[in-house]
Amino acid sequence: MTLKKVIEILGAEMVITTADMGTEISSVCSSDLMSDLLHFSTTPKSLLVTGLINKQVVRTAEIADIKAIAFVLDKRPDKETIEMARQKGIALMVTRLSRYTACGRLYAEGLRSCTGEDR
Repeated sequence: MTLKKVIEILGAEMVITTADMGTEISSVCSSDLMSDLLHFSTTPKSLLVTGLINKQVVRTAEIADIKAIAFVLDKRPDKETIEMARQKGIALMVTRLSRYTACGRLYAEGLRSCTGEDR
């Protein structure tokens, strides 16, 4: 699924407008505990759905090969976090949806867990 399709499904607003809308997203991770993302293996090209908006989210995404982050509940990262994501090539978006609803919509459209447990 493309990043553009993810944005449509979530009704999201892009925070970094230079992101490649054709970026392929293969799976979804959802957590507010960055240690969980590092502990469980994730598939490459994942989307992270989270309520955390700090720089640590971007650092973790880079290590875990996460290509995009969706911030839920209309939470918006600060300028430093946005700039860090821009430098690392990680797309950022904001949705008004809750984590539960965002993940449910993505699952209904065919994206599966980045841990591979539901395949």
